Amino acid sequence: MSAIDEIKAAVSTVLKEKYDYDHPAEEVLINETRSEFEGDYTVVVFPFTKALKMPPPKIADELGQELVRSHDFISSFNVIKGFLNLTFEKRFWKGELQKILTDKDFGRTSKNGKKVLVEFSSPNTNKPLHLGHIRNILLGWSSAQLLEAAGYDVVKTQIVNDRGIAICKSMVSYQYFGDGKSPEEADKKGDHLIGEYYVRFEKEFRKEYKTWQDTAAAKKIYEDHRKVGEKEEYFFSRYKNTYFNEYSVLGKHAKDMLLKWESADEEVIALWQKMNGWVYDGFNETYENLGVHFDHIYYESDTYKLGKVLIAEGLKKGVFYKEDDGSVWVDLEDVGMDRKLVLRSDGTSVYMTQDLGTAQIRNKDHEVNRMVYVVGDEQDYHFKALFAILKKLEEPYADELFHLSYGMVDLPTGKMKSREGTVVDADDLIADVIKEARESSESRGEIEGVTAEERNEIFRKIGLAALKFFIIKVSPKKRMIFDPKESVDMQGQTGPYIQNAYVRIQSVLRKSDGIEHVSDAEYKELEDLEVDLIRTMSQFPQVVTEAAEQLDPSNLANYCYALAKLYHRFWHDLRILSAETEVAKVFRLKLSKSVAKVLKSGMHLLGIEMPSRM
Repeated sequence: MSAIDEIKAAVSTVLKEKYDYDHPAEEVLINETRSEFEGDYTVVVFPFTKALKMPPPKIADELGQELVRSHDFISSFNVIKGFLNLTFEKRFWKGELQKILTDKDFGRTSKNGKKVLVEFSSPNTNKPLHLGHIRNILLGWSSAQLLEAAGYDVVKTQIVNDRGIAICKSMVSYQYFGDGKSPEEADKKGDHLIGEYYVRFEKEFRKEYKTWQDTAAAKKIYEDHRKVGEKEEYFFSRYKNTYFNEYSVLGKHAKDMLLKWESADEEVIALWQKMNGWVYDGFNETYENLGVHFDHIYYESDTYKLGKVLIAEGLKKGVFYKEDDGSVWVDLEDVGMDRKLVLRSDGTSVYMTQDLGTAQIRNKDHEVNRMVYVVGDEQDYHFKALFAILKKLEEPYADELFHLSYGMVDLPTGKMKSREGTVVDADDLIADVIKEARESSESRGEIEGVTAEERNEIFRKIGLAALKFFIIKVSPKKRMIFDPKESVDMQGQTGPYIQNAYVRIQSVLRKSDGIEHVSDAEYKELEDLEVDLIRTMSQFPQVVTEAAEQLDPSNLANYCYALAKLYHRFWHDLRILSAETEVAKVFRLKLSKSVAKVLKSGMHLLGIEMPSRM
């Protein structure tokens, strides 16, 4: 039990024994004491005033007296209005430091017997992974790591969107313009090659559409269907999808291919398997570079069939209904939404179809207590509808579904669009941040005496830390701008800044000749900075648990930054190897070693490796 948990329990006990008032320990509010007041931790007593019918200062004073009497590690207290500030004995902090040093699982919670499935990445096989996917992947991976550290069994999964009209567009484009070239023949990664054909389809379609707009048939449609006073450019902008579905030659070929695919046409299936295989090879290379893997991969080409079965059952139950054209819908007006299409009139599925089937098969495969979907906030409505439909179907897991929604990520140059080819490929971005790390490090001339191979490995770790931390440090709910140059700044709130604190410690320890193993028992008057470091490190388990429960890795990222910043200040203000006494030197070496341990553990949960040199 941590000191904070112990105090919470003690406050709860005093409230019960002294005032006969039940207040759960987990609901007792304790914060770190603000710097302008004396104390280590502050108990907020305002929540007790209504039940006890006493003024806050009186409650705080009585609680303080009892806590000092019953806990020998609390040396004193003071009351500021409704706040009880507690000061701990210096020996308490030395004991906390020893716990951090010796507990190999510090920050991790014992298994709680619960299982969580986390879905992330879930790309389409018509394009390579890009910057948007990277935010998704990093959020998913770090959330899964945090949940594991908090005691959950975690299944990391993705649903690969390997079928549908977008995939067929890439296939049609490859047939038109690919000349049968393989990735090896084109000297490109497989996912990059197929992505180019997806972009090519869109460009050719736009040319076709532009040409059609000048025909007499198009002019007549414009006159018949335009809004009053609507200019041609605005009309044709909103008419684009209708043209694709009803008039486009390329559109017809793509739709025909989708129908052939769903009819298991041998030639179409063979092409689909070949092209998807190229893409998977590309994806796997990117995942390996990012240091992520999956426990179970699902494919829409399998799950959409399961969704159709579920819809058929839902029709019998009256959850769904058919329109005259044969399309199947669900009415969600009773839960504040509108009607939702679940099956097209031609019998082909929509995204909702396969998501229904996927949820059901996952529950059958893994019997999890919770499913977490890491998907951008543009899909908020979709997941709200999905969860509502599963509740209507009375699926047993329907109440344990969570959408980890996150804002889009842009570049300083603006938004990205896959169809227009203006996205930043994940592979290019990884290469860019590693290049930035290399140039930044070499300009400072700080890496000497290591082999070229070691230097490249250091640059890789710094670059990926820059990329990962810059993205993870932002709360998922917020939209963000990623700047590669800013991400590698050694002085900003960045991954390399935290790595630098760790590397600084490794340098100190290498020069210490093992002196940190000597006793520091005589070191009793700790400096305020030393107490601040231990207090901050002691909060690590709580930070991990809260970040896991809130599914917000940015909490841990910002904690790691705060700890690194505090250590840099400690390193600057206090002597370590040349400390004023031998016992002070030994203590500060142990303190440094503990900080390195916590930083490495915290950054590992974020998927970030620590170099030994920079």
